[in-house]
Amino acid sequence: LLALIAFLAPGGADTSLSERLTEVGIGLAAIVGLVVAGRYLLNPFFRILADARAREVMTAAALLVVLGSALAMQLSGLSMAMGAFLAGVLLSESTFRHQLEADIEPFRGILLGLFFLAVGMSLDLHVVAANWRLIAIYVVAYMVMKAFGIYIVARILKTGHREALERAVFMAQGGEFAFVLYSAAAAVGIIDGNANATLTAIVIISMVLTPLAIIALRYLTPRDEQSLDGVDVADGLTGSVLVIGFGRFGQIASQPLLLRGIDVSIIDNDVEMIQAAADFGFKVYYGDGTRLDILHAAGAGRARAVLICVDKADAAVRIAELVKAEFPLLTVLARAFDRGTALQLIRAGVDYQLRETFESALVFGGSALESLGVDPE
Repeated sequence: LLALIAFLAPGGADTSLSERLTEVGIGLAAIVGLVVAGRYLLNPFFRILADARAREVMTAAALLVVLGSALAMQLSGLSMAMGAFLAGVLLSESTFRHQLEADIEPFRGILLGLFFLAVGMSLDLHVVAANWRLIAIYVVAYMVMKAFGIYIVARILKTGHREALERAVFMAQGGEFAFVLYSAAAAVGIIDGNANATLTAIVIISMVLTPLAIIALRYLTPRDEQSLDGVDVADGLTGSVLVIGFGRFGQIASQPLLLRGIDVSIIDNDVEMIQAAADFGFKVYYGDGTRLDILHAAGAGRARAVLICVDKADAAVRIAELVKAEFPLLTVLARAFDRGTALQLIRAGVDYQLRETFESALVFGGSALESLGVDPE
């Protein structure tokens, strides 16, 4: 597109067709030459500089490549933006891309901020006020047409309706590269200043509207309900121990009980996890432990103990409060996320609580001391 802008630039009245074709040929040759040079010269160039082991040299070289490419494109009749863009692509494909990315990281955040500040400042409110009907129509038409195109492509590629709709809304806005294109087109006289301001305003307003469109989509589209195909719902369970939550913590905590032959009932509200556990021979029932009716159906009233192994702190506290309020004599053991959760669980009346990383961290620290030569005793 950047090259096309340079080729479409209006020439003078005395410019012949052969001269225009020559200019196009020079531009294409410059692009090919830059790509070839980047493919075969960049890696040896940076390999030599890497031997100096100086980050400043690598950073300066990367900037030199970008500025040199921009100058080369300008001299060949194309835009400096074209050269900078090509240089970025070539640098991102070099074997030193990770080092270069780390070196320019501080600049990237600053320059991105400056870029979007400049975008916001380029919004001409006088043009918007003078052409607000035209801009409003084009913003809606642009976003609708782009969203429709993205949705169609997503559906052709076998994407579900909901995901295709989300993609369409997320990407219906104009891209920031439009500002580069419009500036280049205005610089060579393809469009005038008023058209540039109008087109820029359309893209900026579409960007502003995108977060609102996303919020509206979340309100208008129903949430996906989990399919319970092949999953049994907790009802009438009779285990002497009820385990709530069968993630990493619950899986390990249940092993000693199962190995001793204790009748354990397990519930969880993650269908994918339940299905995965079934592949390894575990019978896990679907149920939300924060609901009192589910606790009754899961056999909490007949169990000797309840193990709360969920990974969400607020859910663990809620379950503990429910169980202790409904079954005050039942032994409750709970997994705590952190010290604050542990204190909440104690206030809820659990018989035992353990911070999920507490003992493993102590063992880890002890092993560190032993590796440093401290006597294990």
